[in-house]
Amino acid sequence: MDAIAKAAAALPETGQQRPSRDEAEAAVRTLIAWAGDDPDRDGLVDTPGRVVDAYDEFFSGYSEDAGSILSRTFEEAAGYDDMVMLRGIDIHSHCEHHMIPFIGTA
Repeated sequence: MDAIAKAAAALPETGQQRPSRDEAEAAVRTLIAWAGDDPDRDGLVDTPGRVVDAYDEFFSGYSEDAGSILSRTFEEAAGYDDMVMLRGIDIHSHCEHHMIPFIGTA
């Protein structure tokens, strides 16, 4: 597990500044217009802000410390030699190729 935590912390720096919220909302407005709709239409005026809020939540894990999350293990394992099986684990992730969320159960 230690290797996983270190690998996540060792992602290379891109040297690029994170775009501002205004820039992100402008990008969403551009996508709405590209799709053929009017980003100033009543039903879409607040959409760029909602999309940026959603993406902020989707990608909130980037600000988490992987080491502290992955270092948590079972406390009382003494005396057990059977395999531990977990089922029904909800999975929430994001397809980096399509920039859309996917969910499932393992």
